[in-house]
Amino acid sequence: MDELDLLKKDWKKNEPQFPKISEQEIYGMLHKKSSSIVKWIFIISIIEFIALNSLSFLLPNDFDPKLGWVGTFVHYSDYVSYAVAAFFIYLFYRNFQSISSTSTTKKLMESILKTRKTVTYYIFFNIAYVFLAGLLIIGSQVKMLLIDTHQEMKIVVGASILLLVSLLLILLIVWLFYRLIYGFLLRRLHKNYEELQKIDL
Repeated sequence: MDELDLLKKDWKKNEPQFPKISEQEIYGMLHKKSSSIVKWIFIISIIEFIALNSLSFLLPNDFDPKLGWVGTFVHYSDYVSYAVAAFFIYLFYRNFQSISSTSTTKKLMESILKTRKTVTYYIFFNIAYVFLAGLLIIGSQVKMLLIDTHQEMKIVVGASILLLVSLLLILLIVWLFYRLIYGFLLRRLHKNYEELQKIDL
């Protein structure tokens, strides 16, 4: 049982005597906890951004000319993904500032909902980007096998299946990462939202 649960238990026990003060105390604690959660979302997004960019710098940055427009697209879309990620980090910072400075239960609830939506869009964008880029790369690799190496269809089909399974595994790892890190924080934020609803009634 955490500090908030203990405070709620005490509030219910003493509700006839101190309803107003206890309610404000619970709001203050929910405000503090929500602000802390959003701050961690902001910090984790920065760490993720730095880690992924550092990893990309360590990997070869040249793309195979044989990939044609697909290689060009994947190469330059990296810069677009960096820009979008930086934009989301900015939104996370704005959400943190908004929650930290809010002074009413209604505004805090609105800020929590806004933060949850922002994180959901961020996760959706990253997974969709990995999926799209992966499909394009797989398609181009299969095309190269068919045209350049004149491999037997059985080999091409086997390679295609292997590449698709690899892409699905990567997507699963990405989803599990977001589910573990951001999902945990969003569940705590949602719990705070539910507690605020009880106060606001």
